[in-house]
Amino acid sequence: MVKNVIVAQSGGPSPVINSSLRGIIETCRMFPDTFGTVYGGWHGIEGVLKEELLNLSDQDPEEVALLRTTPAAGSVGTCRYKLKDHQVKDMARIVEVLRAHNVGYFFYIGGNDSQHTAYRVSELARENGLDVTAVGVPKTIDNDVGDSDFRLIDHTPGYGSVAKYWSHIVQNADEENRGSSPADPVLVLQAMGRKIGYIPAAARLADPGREMPLQIYMAESGLTLEQMADNVNDQLKKDGRCIVVVSEGFDAGSLGEVKDAFGHTSFGSSQLAVYQVVVNYLNSVGLKARGKARGQVMGTDQRDTAIYASTVDLDEAYRVGQKAVDIAMNDGNGWMATILRSPGLIYHVWYDKVPLEKVALSERTFPEKWIAENRVDVTDAFLDYARPLIGEDWVSVPVINGRQRFTQFKPLFAEKKLPGYSLEAE
Repeated sequence: MVKNVIVAQSGGPSPVINSSLRGIIETCRMFPDTFGTVYGGWHGIEGVLKEELLNLSDQDPEEVALLRTTPAAGSVGTCRYKLKDHQVKDMARIVEVLRAHNVGYFFYIGGNDSQHTAYRVSELARENGLDVTAVGVPKTIDNDVGDSDFRLIDHTPGYGSVAKYWSHIVQNADEENRGSSPADPVLVLQAMGRKIGYIPAAARLADPGREMPLQIYMAESGLTLEQMADNVNDQLKKDGRCIVVVSEGFDAGSLGEVKDAFGHTSFGSSQLAVYQVVVNYLNSVGLKARGKARGQVMGTDQRDTAIYASTVDLDEAYRVGQKAVDIAMNDGNGWMATILRSPGLIYHVWYDKVPLEKVALSERTFPEKWIAENRVDVTDAFLDYARPLIGEDWVSVPVINGRQRFTQFKPLFAEKKLPGYSLEAE
């Protein structure tokens, strides 16, 4: 029996999130006897609750194909709305929407909180006798889904591209700092990464031979501002300049933190930025070189810039979307598609499934063995892990009249069949 599909996403986007979306849409189209209309939940689970369902099946195939090089989440939207167990009205509403639109397949793209949403939908289907198969599709630039032993998932789509971004940004910053160091001997760059150091760690990919005066401060570094200042001044005595990459999650004291709907600190909305605290502190204690420290925060361009996307990441994101559809057809409800790496010198991955309950709200840590003894660097073992993920070449983004050509879906929304609804948690 043909059943309709809802695909949605939540959390922060990535340069390759739409490649997974494309993989799902195009693979569902290959099996018209199984999958009916593919709807996009407009702004994630919020769109499902509000019955705002974008018809993706009737979109131009060329627009769907352009999802490969369309970054971020503008095509179908994202959200940070969390389904909590006490929100019984929201749960009942999801069941109503799925029934009203003959939905038999639900794909949710996102990180650990998003996989919890997929898990809750899978449980709702079981509890209410719905013929609905829910499958999670991993996505997060933080690379923090799963376990620290890499048995559930080796890496998440999105991380390879942000790692490539940092490998190139730090190269550019080194050229800048080499020239301007007589006036600005210290350059502080703030990287995303609330609790985990995979993003700032990727800065070392810019300098695997350790020729730059580069220091990396992850949330896991466990160092104080005083120790940072001593390290920086030691570097200045040696090289006359220093590039500091600091995680937004580095403990620099109170920042006037603002929390998002998931309960995570939203550093971009907080009163102070870590890099500014670091710059102020370094300048206040004094540098062992002429000039001042300066800095900048690398913002959402880390996760919404198509030209920095890794070609490896794009391909894997597409295939994990395809695998999710395969799981829905052949394995049933309650799984997340995953990427696992074969051991050995040659980089090779395969696609498998893991139970959603094992990855819902999971939060892997950065392996202690990958942190260098001095706490301001990473080991070569980390470089061996991360290097294959960033690819070998630039992605080709279509350009028309000087502007990037991104997907432009038509606003073809399904006719609403239910009364209006206000989100329970608002």
